[in-house]
Amino acid sequence: MKTVFDDQVRAELVKRVGEVNKASTAEWGKMNVYQMLRHNTYWNGWILGKYKPVYKQAISGKIFGKIALKRMIRDEKPLARNIPTSPQFQVKETKGDLEPEKAEWILLIREYDSYNNPDFIHDFFGRMTKEQIGQLVYKHTDHHLRQFRV
Repeated sequence: MKTVFDDQVRAELVKRVGEVNKASTAEWGKMNVYQMLRHNTYWNGWILGKYKPVYKQAISGKIFGKIALKRMIRDEKPLARNIPTSPQFQVKETKGDLEPEKAEWILLIREYDSYNNPDFIHDFFGRMTKEQIGQLVYKHTDHHLRQFRV
């Protein structure tokens, strides 16, 4: 199973993020390319512990979160299209400079080399092991890059 904690996987993701450009269009979903980049910089900052949004784990997550996580990361199959995004990660602004967002996302991907956020609790899945986090981050990143054909 691929994980963002693998050097080669990180290098592959960095290369793919670098290929995103203003002509990139979504194959599915409602986000434009700027919103996708911004979503990912914020989401990865959250996982890495840079942002500390206030939220509670969803009740449905407390009931089904662990089962859903295991199903999501059990194999190499990409994430399904049109998975709902938590409101805290929905990007409202539709325009912005892509290059700084790409650069920030790349820096964040590289930071997984020294990941240390033991207090992380996912808003749906709850507490996760480092292995689960690495696999989820890879799948989430791959999902959005596939969404924009990269």
